[in-house]
Amino acid sequence: MSTRWQRSPAPRGDEYDVRWKSLADAGHNIHGEADLVESLLAESGGTSVLDAGCGTGRVAIELAHRGISVVGVDADAAMLAAARAKAPQLRWIEADLADLTSAGVDRVNLVLLAGNVMIFLEPGTEAQALVQLAGRLTPGGLLVAGFSIRPDRLSLRQYDDAAEQAGLRWVARWATWDRAPYDDGDYAVTVHRLRRSPR
Repeated sequence: MSTRWQRSPAPRGDEYDVRWKSLADAGHNIHGEADLVESLLAESGGTSVLDAGCGTGRVAIELAHRGISVVGVDADAAMLAAARAKAPQLRWIEADLADLTSAGVDRVNLVLLAGNVMIFLEPGTEAQALVQLAGRLTPGGLLVAGFSIRPDRLSLRQYDDAAEQAGLRWVARWATWDRAPYDDGDYAVTVHRLRRSPR
C-alpha cells in the first residue's frame, strides 16, 4: 500500500497535531470541516460519516463529540496510531482508499475527504478511490472533498470527471469550509451526491 503522502516529508502522528494545537491556542477555529459536515448532515437528514484519509483523527473525533457516527480510514499507520491513542472508542481502519473491498466499511450518509487527501493519493488511483468511496454511500449520500489546486496535481476538471464516472452528481463548490464563494482560487471544497450505482 503506497500513497504520495507516505513518500512526503510531512510530519506524522503527534508531530502533525502540533500545528493544529498551535492554531487552536491562537484562537483559530480548527473545526471548519466538522462545521460544514454537521450542517450538511442536518440539511440532508444524515447521521453517519466516513472520514476518508482521517490522519490523526482531528475531524472524526470532533464529529463524534457532536454526536455523529463516524469511522476513520487511513493508509498511514503512524497517523492512525495517534488517532487511536486520542479516541480508542472510535473505529479506525488502516486501508488504501483505492481498495476498500476488504476493509469492512459500512455504508454512510457522507464521505469526507479533508486535508488534501485527493492530491496525496497514489497518482492514477484517484478515480478508483472515488469509485470505492461512492460505493460506501447510502442512496443520495454526499461526498465532500477539500484540496489545494496545484499545477502538478489533480485538477478540478479531472476530479469532477472522475466523480461523474463514479456515479456522483455535482452539487456545490466553495473556496473554504465556511462556504465562501469559489472564484478559481487555489483551494476548493466540493460536494457531490450519489446519483446511481458506481460503474
